[in-house]
Amino acid sequence: MGAIVITNDNFEEEVLNAKESKVLVDFWASWCGPCKMLSPIIDEIASENHEGLKVCKVNVDENQSLAMKYQVMSIPTLLVFENGEVVKTSVGALQKDKVLELVK
Repeated sequence: MGAIVITNDNFEEEVLNAKESKVLVDFWASWCGPCKMLSPIIDEIASENHEGLKVCKVNVDENQSLAMKYQVMSIPTLLVFENGEVVKTSVGALQKDKVLELVK
């Protein structure tokens, strides 16, 4: 299973009220070069079914209010949520090992 596409409509259910212990959210845009580098890594992590981890993506152009709410000023931005709260943030493209380190 790939990353779950998040919109304003399903953000609360999929991220804030997630049953998984951690939720990794990738804020991205189609015109962003570093986002295109990170996207296959995020999809790969999502397909690996890491226990207790849900992987999601938010297109900032289509969901600007979410980007504003979480003060996403640069993309890609990765936010890690636990119990509905942001516990870690990373801005910029990362290698897979660094993304996995972020969600530990």
